Amino acid sequence: MPEGKPAPAAYTVSSLTDAIKRSMEAKFTRIYVEAEISGWRRYPSGHCYFTLKDYGAQISAVMFASAYERCRARASLKDGARILVYGNVTVYPPRGNYQLVVLAAKAVGEGDLMQRYLELKAKLEEEGLFDASRKRPLPFLPRRIGIVTSEAGAVIHDMCNVLVRRFPNLSIRLFPAMVQGAEAPRTLVAGVGYFNSPSPDGWSADLLIVARGGGSFEDLFCFNDETLVRAVAASKVPTISAVGHETDFTLCDFAADRRAGTPSIAAEMAVPVFADIRGKIETLNGRLLSSLRGRGEWFAQRVNHLSESLAAALETNLVRVEIRLDGVSRRLAPSLALSGAKAGARLEAVRQRIAPAVRMCFSQAETRLGRASDKLALLSPYGVLERGYSLATNAAGEIVRDASALKTGDSLHVRFAKGSVEATVA
Repeated sequence: MPEGKPAPAAYTVSSLTDAIKRSMEAKFTRIYVEAEISGWRRYPSGHCYFTLKDYGAQISAVMFASAYERCRARASLKDGARILVYGNVTVYPPRGNYQLVVLAAKAVGEGDLMQRYLELKAKLEEEGLFDASRKRPLPFLPRRIGIVTSEAGAVIHDMCNVLVRRFPNLSIRLFPAMVQGAEAPRTLVAGVGYFNSPSPDGWSADLLIVARGGGSFEDLFCFNDETLVRAVAASKVPTISAVGHETDFTLCDFAADRRAGTPSIAAEMAVPVFADIRGKIETLNGRLLSSLRGRGEWFAQRVNHLSESLAAALETNLVRVEIRLDGVSRRLAPSLALSGAKAGARLEAVRQRIAPAVRMCFSQAETRLGRASDKLALLSPYGVLERGYSLATNAAGEIVRDASALKTGDSLHVRFAKGSVEATVA
């Protein structure tokens, strides 16, 4: 400040804010504003907080419970709705911001974003992109889960904590994507494509989750991008869409196989609780063992009963067989005795008839044998030797019939009727 001049009077923050409050509330009282609703929230108190916006600016607004209950157009009050409101501008000093207190509202049509949303939704519905028949069931126990969301913020950490707490040893991969703004749809589409393409290391997702935390209708509008919605619908991997809160609906929600109200709910939906599965297995195992024991005891009793019944039946049948055999034996004995006597008589008669025939055959055979023996003796060369002749053979065992065939020194074997000698030709 220039020296010698008194310092100007300074505002305090409170006095400045109070001056602005008085000025604004005096000038902007009972005014009409036409705008589009964004970020609509109604709290348990009944008060409604939202934003009114157009292409160039936005202002915070509040409709208290009493005004909301009087509003005939309250069914139309939602994100994207274009409304005409009547109210007062006020300043909230503790935060130094201003807002519009809405006393009444009238719907005048859909906002630009909502109109685009509804037109694209109708188009894709007509193509059958949202049909329930094309949605697939989620795998009961996925071991590899792909997540497309922002790497910053609490969403990915909350989801991983829920997933690992419910079922340890999961394999989780994140594709970091933008989840707000003009470039967000491109990165989200790239994430869906990444988990639908072969991985160099062979890793493939069993389940895909596209997620983002809460936000206004405009913040979530990138999840209404047509290219992204078609990519989600065409995903070969079963997909969960978990965008915003329970009251937020994006076109990705309709295209996905399942919608989750929040990312944490998507994580709970993705995998069962390991302890619950183990408990069910133990319960089923106990029931199976009990059933097997019961069936085993039943079969054992059945076998014992059948064994006793069979033994009794066999004993009864054996007694019956013995009685029948005894009866048959008594009836058969006389017949066998009579048949044996008859057979003996017939055998004796046959023996008496055969004996003479056998003796005659032996006599005839003996006579024929004697004749043959005599003929053999006459024809035998050794029989000639008995009459004084001898038989000479050379060294080769050949009979010598001609003396001129011999020469001096040849060996001879001379056989007589009784004995033989060796000789040499001189």
